[in-house]
Amino acid sequence: MIQNRYLLIPIEPPVHWSIVLFPGFQALDAFGPLDILNLVARYKKIELSIIAATLEPVSTDVAPLFPDKQDVWNPAGSNIGQAVVPTHTFDNPPSKIEVLLVPGGGGTRSDASSNPVIEFIGKIYPSLRYLLTVCTGSGLAARAGVLDGKRATSNKRAWNEVIALREEPTWIRRARWVAEGNIWSSSGISAGMDMMFAYVEYVWGKEFANVVSKRMEYVRNEDWDNDPFA
Repeated sequence: MIQNRYLLIPIEPPVHWSIVLFPGFQALDAFGPLDILNLVARYKKIELSIIAATLEPVSTDVAPLFPDKQDVWNPAGSNIGQAVVPTHTFDNPPSKIEVLLVPGGGGTRSDASSNPVIEFIGKIYPSLRYLLTVCTGSGLAARAGVLDGKRATSNKRAWNEVIALREEPTWIRRARWVAEGNIWSSSGISAGMDMMFAYVEYVWGKEFANVVSKRMEYVRNEDWDNDPFA
């Protein structure tokens, strides 16, 4: 049991973590927070599951989702997607999930890619202790209805697109990340790392968060509203 500086009440650190992946997810949205979690796991017990629509590898490559828009998604004609192998499916998730991480990426613009994620978020959220979204991942959470009446933020380059998805959240434009109850959302891509460090501090304390950030040689943005991209 620990004391955190936000709530000043004892909380039990979460052990069971999951991340949802979908075709066209943004690499750093997922791997930035996960690499922080990898280092946390050297000191604290962490169990991670990777959930997707199927157990087939899930690629970061957005271009196959939009074959008629290659001039937008792949004008250079590159072939550079990285793939991750899931451990579970949306239909057969882990028996216990305390923290769910939802990345964003170009795949959030595809209904075929994002609809299964939206359905899963809406179904699993009531049993979660925390929901963390990165970038346009907050748009998926918004479409699932779990951000209604809550403050949240998202990627500034996709800002107008995301906030148009649902009016019920209170969208905060000037924010590197926003913590609202048990939902944490971050701005674009790299902001997910600042959010994750803030969450690590919330759960395990500032000293521990700084130990991890120094191991990564990463300079934290410690102020949620210090947002140079707003």
